[in-house]
Amino acid sequence: MSHALRHAVNCSILFTELPLLERPAAAREAGFGAVEFWWPFAEAVPGDASVEGFVAAIRDAGVQLVGLNFFAGDMPAGDRGLVSSPKRSGEFRDNVDVTVGIGEQLGCRAFNALYGNREDGVAAREQDELAVENLALAARAAGRIDATVLVEPVSGAERYPLRTAADVLGVIDQVQVQNLGLLADLYHLAVNGDDVDRVIAEHTDRIAHVQIADAPGRNEPGTGSLPLDAQLAALEANGYGGWVSLEYKPATSTNDSFSWLPRSRRGLAPS
Repeated sequence: MSHALRHAVNCSILFTELPLLERPAAAREAGFGAVEFWWPFAEAVPGDASVEGFVAAIRDAGVQLVGLNFFAGDMPAGDRGLVSSPKRSGEFRDNVDVTVGIGEQLGCRAFNALYGNREDGVAAREQDELAVENLALAARAAGRIDATVLVEPVSGAERYPLRTAADVLGVIDQVQVQNLGLLADLYHLAVNGDDVDRVIAEHTDRIAHVQIADAPGRNEPGTGSLPLDAQLAALEANGYGGWVSLEYKPATSTNDSFSWLPRSRRGLAPS
């Protein structure tokens, strides 16, 4: 790889052959010093013991949690966040303090707020106004620990309205709180037909977190045709110094899927 950015592993899509609480240690064993997770519990407000078990698994593994999603509903069933959902906005708000509390315990400073699908019988404008309110609420809560709320364009979800970087930046610009940033998932952007090179050229300063997978297939780099190496080098050249998280489905096994990334590039070396 021709860039020096630091890599983290998304342990909600990788190491899925292991129970969730064993994945941080497996990431460490594979040479990684940092991990991220989607919301790791079935409900918006899990019991204290569940939270304590998750926190302990990260600490015991000796890895840094660098990204955590707010509760996003039932993802396998098609939910993609609650931020813009009038019916479920309360669950999102209840979840904010839990998520930020986990971040405070573990030193995580980036929280991904999935926007939510369009809902039948609700005006799009109503959903968007609610989303701005909820993002402001989440950002103020995250601001108490100097953290950033991420907003992400997503592919593969027909009713999810944020598909390009411009879609997300348009939402962020309406929220009168500063600590919001674009989560640039280079896979989602490419699959949705966004001009990724242009996004990097024009908006690196708005990008707060990066995720990668190759396309087609959403597997590890080198399995598809995306110019990920060149794009990451361009991000770095433009001043991006944050994390690059591996958020892909391994083509065969998780550990085999890391062969493109030398062990020396998996640790917590300074960017």
